[in-house]
Amino acid sequence: MTLDVDVRQFNREAWNRQVEKGDRWTLPVGPEVIAAARRGEWSVVLTPNKPVPRAWFGELKGRDVLCLAGAGGQQAPVFAAAGARVTVLDNSPGQLGQDRKVAEREGLELRLVEGDMRDLSAFEDGSFDLVFHPCSNCFVDTIRPVWREAYRVLRPGGTLLSGICNPIIYLFDPDKEKAGVLQLKYKMPYSDFTSLTAEERAQRYPDEPLVFAHSLEDQLGGQTDAGFAMTGFYEDTHVAGDKLSEYLSGFIATRAVKPVTR
Repeated sequence: MTLDVDVRQFNREAWNRQVEKGDRWTLPVGPEVIAAARRGEWSVVLTPNKPVPRAWFGELKGRDVLCLAGAGGQQAPVFAAAGARVTVLDNSPGQLGQDRKVAEREGLELRLVEGDMRDLSAFEDGSFDLVFHPCSNCFVDTIRPVWREAYRVLRPGGTLLSGICNPIIYLFDPDKEKAGVLQLKYKMPYSDFTSLTAEERAQRYPDEPLVFAHSLEDQLGGQTDAGFAMTGFYEDTHVAGDKLSEYLSGFIATRAVKPVTR
């Protein structure tokens, strides 16, 4: 897909605006969450609601963790408080600033890197034990490079935890959905840039990032094609009141492991 817009720049500015507006995914955790994490009592999400099973993480203390396109002050500080060495890569300076605020407030060490989730050249091969990647690859127009780069920077035996948007959630008429009617309007490949007119985009999403619906072949098959072995899977719904959630779960979480080669 070729676009005559710089998606990365557009979405960087859009996420900075979301920070200013106080979007749900930009609100940093409070001191009580960090205090609990230091006691070993913590949970985080990859998708809107369900906590990630603790068994998916293994031991965090002393491990190298990359929060990939996962800034916002919600997960990285928790991992650091639980004893991990944490790096955060995100496209939005505003979102990275939320992690910085928590780190400074709580005396935590976080390495913050502004960058593109598809290009992890800032990191050497085998730099991390865990890559934590919450629902965010919908903000880039191609995702297979994300999986290949995550595989490269993980050590053998390392784990990739990912939140994924089922592409069907983007294909319904949003105006009719608000009225309680589910009617297909768009087809794959969907993007806010190519599927909507400029007027529709400006009216519906004046301050929000461009979104791309990626096929399950690219989201799940892309991980296995990169070399990962899938070891965990669950589904989740959206926020309460979402009409589509009455019928299906629109989000997926996956656990994938980089095999240990002999």
